[in-house]
Amino acid sequence: MGELADYRNALSEAIDARRKGLEKSEVVKLKEELRLFQSSVLSLYTLCLKKGLIKDDPYKQDIKVGEIEIPATSSFPDTEMVDQISIRWSQYDTQLDYLVNFYQFGLEFLGPERIKRILGLVTYIDWQHFTLDSPSINTRAVADLTNKVRGGTDPVSTSIIIETTSNLSKLSGSILGYLKALSDFNREAYKLEIRNVITASMAEAPSIAQIKKQFAVSMPGRPFYTALVEELLREDYSKEGPGLREAVLKALKAPDTKVKAAKPVVSYKSILLEGIQDMSSIVPTLNEIGVKLDDNDLLFQNQKATFWGKLKHLWDQIFNKEQEPTIYVLEYPDENRGVVLKDKVNFMDLRSDMDKKAKTLASLSARGPKLEAVPEEQLNGFLETSIKEMQSLHRTLSALDECFKAQVAQDDRNKVRGIKPELATMKNAFLRANQKRHDYSAQKEEEEQFKRLGISPLT
Repeated sequence: MGELADYRNALSEAIDARRKGLEKSEVVKLKEELRLFQSSVLSLYTLCLKKGLIKDDPYKQDIKVGEIEIPATSSFPDTEMVDQISIRWSQYDTQLDYLVNFYQFGLEFLGPERIKRILGLVTYIDWQHFTLDSPSINTRAVADLTNKVRGGTDPVSTSIIIETTSNLSKLSGSILGYLKALSDFNREAYKLEIRNVITASMAEAPSIAQIKKQFAVSMPGRPFYTALVEELLREDYSKEGPGLREAVLKALKAPDTKVKAAKPVVSYKSILLEGIQDMSSIVPTLNEIGVKLDDNDLLFQNQKATFWGKLKHLWDQIFNKEQEPTIYVLEYPDENRGVVLKDKVNFMDLRSDMDKKAKTLASLSARGPKLEAVPEEQLNGFLETSIKEMQSLHRTLSALDECFKAQVAQDDRNKVRGIKPELATMKNAFLRANQKRHDYSAQKEEEEQFKRLGISPLT
């Protein structure tokens, strides 16, 4: 039995050391990441509210929370989807707010039951497998809502959806890792307490029934975990016990923060170059859109021009006189405010701007390897500017497409050349490029964090 006494002493020292490490590191990081997690969920919730995809909960502020409770996960008919997910997502946000702002983050408070509750909240919506075919009805419903936002005409909202869901996937993964570390610690601390209070005084290997009987007397009010007691018996009294005990002590050693596992070398510049390549792929689409717009503009001009007007136009062309600009009044629906905004666009200036953008992007594609010599900051700045310009141009072209369809005479509607397929291709390209830009920023931020900690990310 001296061997078991030595193990209890070694285990006690290892648990004390691990407790200090967890309180200084994992518990602090857990709270920080849960705060970011809650903020990201709230961002999506607020966006869907503004878009009118879910309803505001009038009783949200009246809910009093005393302990974390997981919202409903049961199925519901499709006809009740908006009502059900509005209620559940509101409750989800309330519970996350309580967790972040009112929960105590200490090892004594974060026992097995509370870790289980936190786990239930973090996985309530499966952000790591955020798909329309998820087995979780709540995940499917929220994924459907965010897809509706992404399928809209608001590039800013689309960008928010892409970036936020990506962040939630990463955050939930790291949070689950911290919860596992706390759970593993609790398991060993629980078993050590049973050893010290109950089995240390038993002369022979006890049975589960004997431990359970003494547990009720010595540790009243505490939950009895049969599976953990079975682990204890195998570690202390079975043939494989020495190996199991050694594995427990090894697992309790705090991770060495001075040495990081090797990571494959990532070329941050290559991420930006891929994004620029995505933007360059828009060139053929821009050219196709330009041809269609020219045809539509000619159709519109012919429709409104009188005989003498057409003659004057021909005369101006013969003598190279500057043409009068064609001004189109475009309408832009503002979904957030529920109003329609109007703006005037000079068609010749728009076409000139389109051609310039196409030439610039085409020239970058042609330069190819020469771009490797361009500094990262310059590439990142160009990519960011190009994406913003293309998002703005996409908005203008969408409105112009609707303008042609609305203003051309009814008899000529079938002659208007629509550009929706090209607009979709264009949008997919700059969204891919924008994702690359976000990936680049995330990589650089991670590198900066390593530097602040005095750690090399490649060691």
